[in-house]
Amino acid sequence: MDLRLILSISKTHLLSRKKQTLIAALGVTFGIGTYIIMMGFMNGLNGLLDGLILNRTPHIHLYNEIQPSEKQPIDLYSPFSMKEHFVESVKPKGSQSRIHNGLPLLAFLNKQNYIKGANPQVKAQGFYLGGSIQLNGSITGVDVMKEALLYNLGDYIVEGSAKALQQNDNGILLGAGVAKKLSLKLGDNIQLASAKGEILALKIVGIYQSGLADIDNIQSFVNLKSAQRLMGESDNYITDINIKLFDLEKAPVLAKEMERLFDLRAVDVQQANAQFETGSSVRTMISYAVSITLLIVAGFGIYNILNMLIYEKMNDIAILKATGFSGRDVKYIFISQAVIIGLIGSLIGLIVGYGVSVIIDNTPFDTPALPTIKTFPVEFKIKYYIIGVIFGMVSTFFAGYLPSRRAEKMDPVDVIRGQ
Repeated sequence: MDLRLILSISKTHLLSRKKQTLIAALGVTFGIGTYIIMMGFMNGLNGLLDGLILNRTPHIHLYNEIQPSEKQPIDLYSPFSMKEHFVESVKPKGSQSRIHNGLPLLAFLNKQNYIKGANPQVKAQGFYLGGSIQLNGSITGVDVMKEALLYNLGDYIVEGSAKALQQNDNGILLGAGVAKKLSLKLGDNIQLASAKGEILALKIVGIYQSGLADIDNIQSFVNLKSAQRLMGESDNYITDINIKLFDLEKAPVLAKEMERLFDLRAVDVQQANAQFETGSSVRTMISYAVSITLLIVAGFGIYNILNMLIYEKMNDIAILKATGFSGRDVKYIFISQAVIIGLIGSLIGLIVGYGVSVIIDNTPFDTPALPTIKTFPVEFKIKYYIIGVIFGMVSTFFAGYLPSRRAEKMDPVDVIRGQ
């Protein structure tokens, strides 16, 4: 087998049917290009949606769940241990929302090598006061710089900055929905009232917009000390601890362990966002299925073209075999044609896929719900290009291999007799 001669014959066959060759190559180009575009765009969109939810969600959330104590005093009284107890109208303790020994627990968590960061929070329900108007609100006290570092809080501040809140003990990052309803802007003052009747005057140092209207209409962020003052509590008052891990997959196991060790409710990120992750997985599966289908369709196109080419080249095949070419040589000639078509189509498909992805990535995407997103999201990963080329080459190889076997078994005497 002379490889150079086989390639020369393949080249002659392809150039003699330029239109068919071009159509076959464009089929591969379209399949691979569409695969790259769809995977980049769909995964970019998934990344955007994941960011809206998961970037603001701790891997493990520790808090005290408000519920009646499992053991009532009567359960601890030994003379009644063998009796049936009927206790009605049991109420939870008022101090249950507080994490006891919160600061030592926080220090312990931050020393663990598997934890990227543990951030304290003080969550308070209250009211935004604007003249005669009162709006229900959810005020969260945070260490704002840690919140920005671990949970990308800065990406959702459309006016002002996280640093401005850190530098102002009486500052507030006000939800965009609240600011709109009360006609407030950066630099204005606002009063907060707690459920206990405490009133706090704060200066708006930033406007926060998550893109979720239900959150933006009630949510605001203040410094830890401001939230503690609003609740009328001391500096060691903490209601929640949010934990960011280095390895997200360990969250379910660690959450159960922390729940057992610390006697707190621990919710891991997978439990908190189970439905969302399912939707993301389904979208990814659909994009893979559609893209692979396109590549398979392109492979069938090449198969049909090469199949017709073999019928058109029956005389040439007979002459090749009559002059000493073996059936294997003929098979390699047609396989090499398919591989050449696949290679050309794949290279053009890579260029087309990347070019269109860049255009989409720079296309303006302006929506009030997502003020920090300026263009359509596209994910550029080398694995999409590698998978596209591999699948394109494999599909074209088999598209050429199947008809080439027919050419290999063709008897030149039967062809010449038929002429």
